Amino acid sequence: MHTACLSLGSNLDPERHLRAAIDALHARFDDLVVSAIYRFPAVGYDGPDFLNAAAVLRTALSPEALNAWLHALEDAHGRDRSGPRYSDRTLDIDVVLYDDLVAEGAGNLRIPRDELRHAFVLKPLAEIAPEAVHPVERRTIAELWRAHPDHDTHFDMTAPLGGSGLAGDGIG
Repeated sequence: MHTACLSLGSNLDPERHLRAAIDALHARFDDLVVSAIYRFPAVGYDGPDFLNAAAVLRTALSPEALNAWLHALEDAHGRDRSGPRYSDRTLDIDVVLYDDLVAEGAGNLRIPRDELRHAFVLKPLAEIAPEAVHPVERRTIAELWRAHPDHDTHFDMTAPLGGSGLAGDGIG
């Protein structure tokens, strides 16, 4: 079994899309922990705030198969991939870490994800996987978050959307 860390985000009807995504993740993966949901400003363009979360799961799927499954989930929620890189999203789910793998592949698969430098990924991930190690930086997620310029910024947290398996349920 492999450990994968995911980043989830939405700024178009985000409560509905994130709830559905978290429910789908719970239905597919038995060993899943989901962070709290945080509100972050859009990055790279002027748009509505995003709701972002992180998830850690154990899976037998390869990174490519997991990425394909996540893309199908995004597509089922109306994800439009034709726009610019930084734009509104119904649902955006990325595999940001997968064990200690460094890889690139089809379907925009890049592990670790470049987005690991942003608060909207680091803050929720540090909540549930602080000891996960960035395979290139060789620093833990907690260390990366503590060193981030937005570490002391307050980001609003929303009520949990996902039922059971939320933060604290214990994937190490």
